[in-house]
Amino acid sequence: MIRAALGFGGNLGDPRQSMAEALRILDARPDCRVAAVSRLYRTPPWGKTDQADFFNACALIDTALAPNALLELCLEIERGMKRVRIERWGPRTIDIDVLTYGSDTVHEEGLDIPHPRMVERAFVLMPLADIAPELQVMGQTITAWLSQADQSGIVVSEATQDWWRGP
Repeated sequence: MIRAALGFGGNLGDPRQSMAEALRILDARPDCRVAAVSRLYRTPPWGKTDQADFFNACALIDTALAPNALLELCLEIERGMKRVRIERWGPRTIDIDVLTYGSDTVHEEGLDIPHPRMVERAFVLMPLADIAPELQVMGQTITAWLSQADQSGIVVSEATQDWWRGP
């Protein structure tokens, strides 16, 4: 099993519920296990700012899937939750990004690991720091990257890390 970091986000419908459902789907598979989940954050939109706030979280997943298969699983979960890709950085029911895959570097059509913009985005770094502060990405720890990122407007929405487990 390889430990991968995934980023989750959304701002349409009930993003908290969508992310929780996605995590439960991953955790129920024989080839994936949710090892840790961050707190849930409410974050201002990034890139395209004329839309509702997002909710974001990160998870560490132990998986037997290859990087491309993990990405395809994430996209399949998104499609199952009616994710429609209309505009870059636009509103969405759910977004699941493969941020890291062990210590591997992957540059293939449609897949870059580590995620190329993750170190610029506090909405990724803050939740990832909850569960993997010392993770090395592009030569620095998540904590070091976070100290350089603009954290304006980001607030904790769910202080517990088991928010995704459901009733």
